[in-house]
Amino acid sequence: MTKPLTGTVALVAGATRGAGRQIAVQLGAAGATVYATGRSSRAGRSELDRPETIEETAELVTAAGGTGIPVRADHLLPDEVRALVARIDAEQGQLDVLVNDVWGADPLITWEKPVWEQPLDAGLRTLRLAVDTHVITSHFAMPLLIRRPGGLVVEIGDGTKAYNDENYRLSVFYDLAKTSVNRLAFSWAHELRPYGATAVALTPGWLRSEAMLEHFGVTEANWRDGAAKDPHFLISETPAFVGRAVVALAADPDRARWSGRSVSAGDLAKVYGFTDVDGSRPDAYRYITEVVDAGKPADVTGYR
Repeated sequence: MTKPLTGTVALVAGATRGAGRQIAVQLGAAGATVYATGRSSRAGRSELDRPETIEETAELVTAAGGTGIPVRADHLLPDEVRALVARIDAEQGQLDVLVNDVWGADPLITWEKPVWEQPLDAGLRTLRLAVDTHVITSHFAMPLLIRRPGGLVVEIGDGTKAYNDENYRLSVFYDLAKTSVNRLAFSWAHELRPYGATAVALTPGWLRSEAMLEHFGVTEANWRDGAAKDPHFLISETPAFVGRAVVALAADPDRARWSGRSVSAGDLAKVYGFTDVDGSRPDAYRYITEVVDAGKPADVTGYR
């Protein structure tokens, strides 16, 4: 069978681990050629000092059925992003999907402290990593993306606009970063519409990233044991779920209906019918609103 994204060229900026890695892999499984970028490679780690590398991600993309191409790039450095896009142009002559997933600021966040008790340098670095990287990448990548009608830009954040508008995200810098990402998708949609391109803000739910599994002291094989630490963990989802959401958008000829909107992977699963790897469809933000934030006992019945 022909894979739905055969002939599609994608750039996943921030593909080393977590959501970015599985977005790249799921795009590959659908047949895409995927440029997987990040700062952690076999040649050296970023300041996060984690073991995952862009080379591993690219190998997973190829093993899934696509073509994975690792490129080490710091998306805060315009010259490196310019060179990255020039390479994609030279090698492919097109860019169909841009996923802005750069983050890398988890160790910088101080939770539940007012701004005057926050370390200012770390907070400003958070905004640079979370927002400036997305703007720099879009500045250089979008001229290639709009060369052909039908391009897709996906801004990966944390929390839908509807949720973030009503809830303080426990740190002014985190709150501002995640609100800004959603607004970027709204702005990109306005700027891209005359060129027949689409921009969407997309959030996973409670993501079982490599770091999250480590935090709960579990693996993907026994992740449910994490409920002993927090029973609400049972609503969590694999990074493949948001990856499949990106594939659904990229494969939809009517994806422009989503342009400028902020949605969750769970929202899109209801429309497109894809599932997480266990066959479920976790609806994390409805659960968080109706159960967690409402102070109810953990019970995922009817939410996945």
